[in-house]
Amino acid sequence: HCSLSAFRSVLQWLNRVQSFLYCNENGFWGAFLESQRMCVCHTGATLCQRPIPCVIGGNNSCAMCSLANISQCGSCNKGYKLYRGRCEPQNVDSERSEQFISFETDLDFQDLELKYLLQKMDSRLHIHTTFISNEVRLETFFDPRWRKRMSLTLKSNKNRMDYLHMIVGLSMKICQMRNSSVDPMFFVYVNPFSGSHSEGWSMPFGEHGYPRWEKVRIQNSQCFNWTLLLGNRWKTFFETVHIYLRSRAKVPTVMRNDTGQGPVDLSDPNKRQIYIKISDIQVFGYSLRFNADLLRSAVQQVNQSYTQGTQFYSSSSIMLLLLDIRERINRLAPPVAPGKPQLDLFSCMLKHRLKLNNSEMIRVNHALDMYNTEILKQSDHLTTKLC
Repeated sequence: HCSLSAFRSVLQWLNRVQSFLYCNENGFWGAFLESQRMCVCHTGATLCQRPIPCVIGGNNSCAMCSLANISQCGSCNKGYKLYRGRCEPQNVDSERSEQFISFETDLDFQDLELKYLLQKMDSRLHIHTTFISNEVRLETFFDPRWRKRMSLTLKSNKNRMDYLHMIVGLSMKICQMRNSSVDPMFFVYVNPFSGSHSEGWSMPFGEHGYPRWEKVRIQNSQCFNWTLLLGNRWKTFFETVHIYLRSRAKVPTVMRNDTGQGPVDLSDPNKRQIYIKISDIQVFGYSLRFNADLLRSAVQQVNQSYTQGTQFYSSSSIMLLLLDIRERINRLAPPVAPGKPQLDLFSCMLKHRLKLNNSEMIRVNHALDMYNTEILKQSDHLTTKLC
């Protein structure tokens, strides 16, 4: 006679022993599940389960088990805190992050409130910007058939280093000559923290859920309010907004050969129909307090440790803080197509507002990625270069 129990594997025997040790309580029996570290009691209740010992290891396992209770942790690994005998990921104190960048402000309105305030052109959302253009003058009629360039800029990266600026909407007041066939078309590029035009990004109107311009006619006039409401989902940092105007006008054949950009001729009734003027252009948003020196100090601390080859994650609080700030900034990154990696807005801020060079930015991001994957056991932080 050959017993079947002789052919059981080591794992099966281990499971029987664990079930006997941990799932035999109150006169009830059960089977131990290694993957979930719990008992499945034959009665359907959890009455059969005894305290299950803590596990020492990486991720959210214990650094040391409690001497008073074998089922609980006595201390945790780096990046984790002890809570009711269990190790949980350590979160950054939001108040501490606010010392670096004031993400929370009194102007974080709900979208319906934002829409109402933008319609009323509420002064609380006005951001004073400088209008610059060699091709367009406000309150002056011009021919929009050729490319026109305008920009609204803050220059705060030089003059107001203690603030970052958020755009939540954009508006223009556009007036047309009577019976005009022109329907202006705008391309808008945003520089989040300044830099060259190539480091900006284009607003993808109507794509990936991104909003479109809303055009409303002003009563008893040939003028229209054009409003772009980004709201809380699409709000983002900005330093300069570049606006390029092209026309969708159906230009009569006779006029197609007229490619010059000469002076406006309002005496010719045929040509007059295509002219428009921009009476007003305004960025809506608010400013966030920004302590560049404090943040630079934290970043350089990580950079220095990494360069010296020391344990760059030895200062857990600094790493967690910077990971939190990076995540919150990149959450405000420009939209991308579904399935594409998020754009790296955090590195743009390091470059243009903290004045880090490319090597320093790479080291800081690599240190944060290593801490995130090796210590916190989180998934890789995949982004695409923007600046």
